[in-house]
Amino acid sequence: MIGSLRRRGAENAEKTQREWKSSLLAPFCETSAISAPLRTQRKRRESGKTPFWPLSAKPPRFLRLCGELQPIIQLMAPPIDLSKLNICFLAGTLGQGGAERQLFYILKTLRQNGARLRLLSLTRGEFWEEPIKELGVQVCWVGESSSRLMRLKRITNEVNKDRPGVIQSQHSFTNLYAALAGRALGVRSIGAIRTDGKREVQYLGRVAGRLSLRLPHSIAANSKFGIRNAEGLGTAPSRLHLLRNFVDTDYFTPSLRAFSGGVNVAAIGRLKEQKRFDRFLRVMARVDKIESRLGRTIKATITGAGPLKKQLERQAAELGLLGRVVEFKGNLADTRAVYRWADLLVLTSDREGTPNVALEAMATGLPVAATCVGDLPEIIKDGETGLLAEPENEDRMTDNLLKLIRDARLRVTYGLRAREFIVANHSLALAPRLLQHFYQAALQ
Repeated sequence: MIGSLRRRGAENAEKTQREWKSSLLAPFCETSAISAPLRTQRKRRESGKTPFWPLSAKPPRFLRLCGELQPIIQLMAPPIDLSKLNICFLAGTLGQGGAERQLFYILKTLRQNGARLRLLSLTRGEFWEEPIKELGVQVCWVGESSSRLMRLKRITNEVNKDRPGVIQSQHSFTNLYAALAGRALGVRSIGAIRTDGKREVQYLGRVAGRLSLRLPHSIAANSKFGIRNAEGLGTAPSRLHLLRNFVDTDYFTPSLRAFSGGVNVAAIGRLKEQKRFDRFLRVMARVDKIESRLGRTIKATITGAGPLKKQLERQAAELGLLGRVVEFKGNLADTRAVYRWADLLVLTSDREGTPNVALEAMATGLPVAATCVGDLPEIIKDGETGLLAEPENEDRMTDNLLKLIRDARLRVTYGLRAREFIVANHSLALAPRLLQHFYQAALQ
């Protein structure tokens, strides 16, 4: 009797272990292979038994812990030789954006360390194309057709011309192209998470969004927040790897400016919904109303272009800010002039990964007042290098701005600490070592 119970227990344990392994391996398998563990879990659910890992639930706690420890695991792994890498990158655009600047930094570092590189782009003639060509990297336009199938065919043909070891997507919306071309040619693929993971899925749609996270062999995320969200969407932690954003701290440097009676506030970013420049304008209206009573002059600039420009200009005019307090700058090829002019940077976004503008501002010695979204709490230490507020709390944002506006000594103190943090954690000088460990973990 006891022996029978033991055998039955051992069989059940073995069955549970098989289902667990199937759940872990599902993201790596073809669709037909994924269906088996799905059917098993469905049968257990219908019979009243609880699946070991329900598809609607988060991965087990110890697997989430593996994702949180991923950066440490990357640093502990033996570094790969960058000169032996042969990578074909795929970009959705080469315009003036944060992902494109990071692509330039990555290509520059890999090129300097002897890697073989090639870049395929869905667009041409944009801001970063010439600087990338000047690195000695071949840039090939693959976006002639508006058909996704034709684009995939063109991308696959271009990759096949010089079989690389890796095809790496720089934007989340090009993940599927890279993954499908890689699988067709037997080339390892790396996808990207550039914001918070959830935003990528919403933008691409439920099916395409989830496939964009599951089909690439590995995913490079620029924030821990994005990794956690991707895990919550069912992506195996072992496939998610942190590739932090870099900033050239020799290019973005502090500058001395004479203190005057006024304070200059900068906001930088693409004029689209998630950046919430409408919130910035409302907060600035509050600040201006309070400070003008005390005879203080506040000036603000919004640097960037985007679909909401006219709407934001109308809002600024209605609030009595346009021209008098707030000026719209448009896109600038070199944003250092804005950082030199400004006394502080403000970010009012609803969603972020690790925003470049925060890193650049901090590198130039500016304090940052921001919303605590994405990995902003990781890089801005509230009350040490800047000030944070919940996205919905405009009262707190107003108080934070007033605190920084009224205390020049505090701005300098926060700015110096911010610069020290960026140099120690996000400087481009760290890129070779961090890329070595990233590729070692992503390609193992």
